[in-house]
Amino acid sequence: MTQLLITPKTKVFNLLEAYPELEKVLIEYVPPFKKLQNPLLRKTVGKITSLQQAATVGGVQVDALVNMLREKVGQKVEIFTETNSFNMVEPTWFSSAPPVKELDVRPLINAGEQPVTQVMSDLNELAPSQTYKVISSFIPAPLIDKATSIGMEHFIQKNAAEEYFVFFHKKSLSIR
Repeated sequence: MTQLLITPKTKVFNLLEAYPELEKVLIEYVPPFKKLQNPLLRKTVGKITSLQQAATVGGVQVDALVNMLREKVGQKVEIFTETNSFNMVEPTWFSSAPPVKELDVRPLINAGEQPVTQVMSDLNELAPSQTYKVISSFIPAPLIDKATSIGMEHFIQKNAAEEYFVFFHKKSLSIR
């Protein structure tokens, strides 16, 4: 059987299926992933979250995380570069576009639910130039990537040690 090669694009679910012994190691290195011990969250969040995104959530360097996991299973250490870029600099639209709606995803995640469907539905209902606010205990990298893929702009504001505000903004339609 071919073993899974661990890279920044490896999904957390696939990693833990191939190497269950890495669960404790991953949780120790990225404490927010303790929630992955919940089987429902592992199957939902774990299937869409890459190690690149896990590194962002945990505030650790992706190459350090991936290489630490690779070393544990006997794979060769390599140099990986960051590929996610999250906007933590206040954009010009921020002051002129207060959120029309917000969702605190922490209770959903703590209950073992996946908020991405609700957030994406809400984002799709935004009119041009409107903003939506998500409150989370970590940077929700998979959600930001998904929203960016449908043309949303974002801005992340760290409010407290484990509280992030993520603002999604629907670009205004330009007339040409």
